Amino acid sequence: MTTSAVATQATDAGLDRPRATRLSDLLDRAAAEYPDSPAITDHTGSWTYRELDNRVRALAGWLRDQGIGRGDRVLVRLPNVREMSLALFGITRIGAIFVPINPAMKEFHLRGVIADAEPALILTDGRTAAEVGKLTDAPVHDLGEVSSLLETHAHGTADAEPEDVGVLIYTSGSTAGPKGVVCPQAQMVFSADAIDAVLGHRQDDVVFCRVPLSFDYGLYQLIMACQAGAHVVLSGSRPDYKLLSDIAESGATVVPVVPSMGAMLVWLSEREQAVPAVRMITSTGAALPQATIDGLRVAFPNAVVVRMYGTTECKRITVMPPAEEAEREGSVGPALPGTNVVIVDANGTPLPVGEIGEITVTGPNVMAGYWRAPELSAKTFRWDAEAGVTRLHTGDYGRLDEDGYVYFDGRRDDMFKRKGVRMSTLEIEAAAMDVDGVRKAAVLPPTEDRDLTICVESDLGPGAVLRALAKRLESAKVPAVCHVFEQFPLTPNGKNSLKELRALVESRSS
Repeated sequence: MTTSAVATQATDAGLDRPRATRLSDLLDRAAAEYPDSPAITDHTGSWTYRELDNRVRALAGWLRDQGIGRGDRVLVRLPNVREMSLALFGITRIGAIFVPINPAMKEFHLRGVIADAEPALILTDGRTAAEVGKLTDAPVHDLGEVSSLLETHAHGTADAEPEDVGVLIYTSGSTAGPKGVVCPQAQMVFSADAIDAVLGHRQDDVVFCRVPLSFDYGLYQLIMACQAGAHVVLSGSRPDYKLLSDIAESGATVVPVVPSMGAMLVWLSEREQAVPAVRMITSTGAALPQATIDGLRVAFPNAVVVRMYGTTECKRITVMPPAEEAEREGSVGPALPGTNVVIVDANGTPLPVGEIGEITVTGPNVMAGYWRAPELSAKTFRWDAEAGVTRLHTGDYGRLDEDGYVYFDGRRDDMFKRKGVRMSTLEIEAAAMDVDGVRKAAVLPPTEDRDLTICVESDLGPGAVLRALAKRLESAKVPAVCHVFEQFPLTPNGKNSLKELRALVESRSS
């Protein structure tokens, strides 16, 4: 749980200027304090904070001319380009709702998202505008064309209120289709502020962002960069083999990764020189295996590897302070400053230190539920009458140590019993990642039709992997089957696609 010392740090760190409560406040302040500093760069060029701010104000005016106002949803389907930052700040400036969609989302899910969000307007690029237009009656515009007209357009004022919904983020999970997490501007600004109170972005930082901006992890890189006046460099769709050289050429000092990207960087570093300029690597989205952490420390000798844990429903839950990155192996850090984490049993009763239970969160980082899904919202965002707050039930399992540091033990679907032994996919995957020659690992829990199975990305044979695991795990935890792949299928957000892996395994088995 949060200690008073940590909470004080969050309150005092870097807040000698007026506290922001809206997303537009952050950009306004950055443009005033660092007008000529580079704000964002993509493969086509760069904008300074002054240029970005002027374009955002003009886009706000253009949106008003299109009849867009507070509460209207504007769906944006773009790759990692500068215009995503323009859309984020321009849409939220007038109190409308930014709905970012990964361009890799297929028509089946995109049709459902459009029906659920009911956007008043859609912004995309010229290549996909016609395709998207077939799925909706809402007007569809090429944001690239709109952006080119903004230099002469009248500026719009910042009419948003802190309680206005800023972003609607569609995420997969326990439902058949993507569900929209409702993110009010005040909660978003608080979360970014509290995270950065621990991470400490600097004005001279260059943040290399390969994570999709439609994913909240990528989106918050823009927000936190604004807080410090830092520079975000978007990597776009460059080939994987250029990743390490791209980081070096960008002058990056901060690199956010997901586990698959971390594993790729470790693999590339065995063939290329280390990148000494990088001072911090952050990781979230899934547990970062210890073998990957160790490899990143070698690849980036001057960098700390910061472990974090969070969900879209509250942005971030824990951050391991950079100064403690080599301590408490297996921990993902204490609760985000100004928030509280409690471990509860199946009845919602708090558990003592060391016992594994469901991770719950209270604080100003807890978002406002799921869009148009009251039953699902009530199940996840539960009113705690005794505490007088909404308690987010994450569905994830973990424990607390005596100092309030969280140890993530797995998601609900990661936990299972085999041969009478309770285990997690994470511990088996971590053992596999410890095997020399294994680049990635994913465990498929046993079902009626399939025994415990591990999939690895490796040049080793299945037998070699299983023999190595037998030296590292109790017998009940050693998978019965190993499938070796040259390359794992990934989700649009860069995570291992377990759905596609299961399909591949079933295909091989049949």
